[in-house]
Amino acid sequence: MVQQTSEPRVTIIPATKDATSQRKPRRRNKIRVAAYCRVSTDSEEQLNSYESQKRTYTQKIAENPEWEMAGLFADEGITGTSLQKRTEFNRMIAACKRGSIDIILTKSLSRFARNTVDCLEIVRMLKARGIGVIFEKENIDTLTQSSEFIMTLFSGFAQAESESLSKNVTWGKQKSMEAGHVAFQYRALLGYQKGADGKPEIVESEAQIVRRIFRSYLDGSSLADIKRMLDSEGLPTARGVKTWSHQVIHNILTNEKYIGDALLQKTYITDCISKKVKKNCGERPMYYIENNHPAIIPRDVFQRVQEEMARRSSKRKVMQKTGKTEQGKYSSKYALSELLICGECGTPYKRCTWSRNGKKRIVWRCISRLEFGKKYCHNSPTIDEDKLQTGILTALSQYAAKTKEMQDAALKFASIAKCGQESDGMNLLILQKRLETVTSEQSLMLDRVLSDMENEELNAQLKSLMEEKLSIQKQIDVLRQTEVGLENQASSLQEIKEILEELPTELAEFDDVQIRRWTDQITVVSAEKIKIRLRDTRIELEQDL
Repeated sequence: MVQQTSEPRVTIIPATKDATSQRKPRRRNKIRVAAYCRVSTDSEEQLNSYESQKRTYTQKIAENPEWEMAGLFADEGITGTSLQKRTEFNRMIAACKRGSIDIILTKSLSRFARNTVDCLEIVRMLKARGIGVIFEKENIDTLTQSSEFIMTLFSGFAQAESESLSKNVTWGKQKSMEAGHVAFQYRALLGYQKGADGKPEIVESEAQIVRRIFRSYLDGSSLADIKRMLDSEGLPTARGVKTWSHQVIHNILTNEKYIGDALLQKTYITDCISKKVKKNCGERPMYYIENNHPAIIPRDVFQRVQEEMARRSSKRKVMQKTGKTEQGKYSSKYALSELLICGECGTPYKRCTWSRNGKKRIVWRCISRLEFGKKYCHNSPTIDEDKLQTGILTALSQYAAKTKEMQDAALKFASIAKCGQESDGMNLLILQKRLETVTSEQSLMLDRVLSDMENEELNAQLKSLMEEKLSIQKQIDVLRQTEVGLENQASSLQEIKEILEELPTELAEFDDVQIRRWTDQITVVSAEKIKIRLRDTRIELEQDL
């Protein structure tokens, strides 16, 4: 039997509420209204606007009998492109989520947010909760149906304006950097403060810490060693924190500001909306300003630190049996791990502990011999640590007795170099003046030749002037190279003198820091002989063990 179905019937149930409004039914007698104010800079004009907004909204809410004050939220000197640092704005949104606010009053979309995406997301979230935002300038109530389209347009204009302002600011900073203007961040830079003339000046108590960090690193200390030293003495960082980090110490060791220079635009902001800071790897120009402010660290010391950093970071790992073993990762524990090398194969020595019959014996052995036997290194000796340290101390103590003679010789050489430099400087000045004269004569002669191209005598004179100019320029280049060489020689000799003056007359016991400071390399020639090359002096000592 087939069951018959009746025709469908539609019954319309009429709406009982206004669909154009999404406001939730209020249980309270009055509408809770909050106001939001914001200015983006700390200028006097903006601050006056800021105070004016606060007074206006306070009065406006108080005068409306249907409204009651739900809070006045105001951010002063904060950008509108991001929500991260807008404390008051975020506090207002939190109050909305708790149900404490029914309506938000604000001057314009640009005061509420310059980021279109953030603006729409916040408004939609509030709209879903029945909370409206009234933008007075644009005459927009976000609870009306057409509000989102209009708001998107105006918000986009506000963001575009912010992007345009950002480009103008970026252009201004670019021109400032091109002109050599350096913005100092004193709060993050140990050793400097803003002087009475507005320029950086050295804070000697902090500068001493910086010098110790550089000196300790060159003496062989690792970043961890320097950190322990600074922490144990309770010395503060630039921000006043008494706990140091490896990164803070590394930043000090690589900061060119400590030699009086400044490298600008190391980083840049990708855009004004995300404000993401990115390291400048060639995407933007950089500007290097020399001699911008007083230096704390000499240039040669700074350069040696950079070279030492590169040397330490370029080391290969030890114990890789794929070929001839080289020195591995830098270690500051034992000075000889960095200094002692095999005279036969050039491989560094390694500290080993032997234990036989309950007795321990500390020796140093060639790493290549340890890893590969006699495959690469046939005759490298094993040397007891006590015997090795005694030989090194003996050599340095004997050499210290001759330091006075070496100091006098260093001063003599430095004096000769200085006299030669002054003489060459006079010759250079004469040549430069002659070059200016010849250049002026050449310009005048060229005008005469152009007016009389067939005159062979004028052409010959012009050729003679050009040849003389070329010859003078070559002489100037040679003297300048000589001048640089003499400066380096004088500096090197003065450094030798300082090293010899600091060298103790007698080393009572083996000290890793002292050995690193005075020794550049120790070569094991045989089981009974070593060679010690002193640091920065090119002097090599032979010592029997």
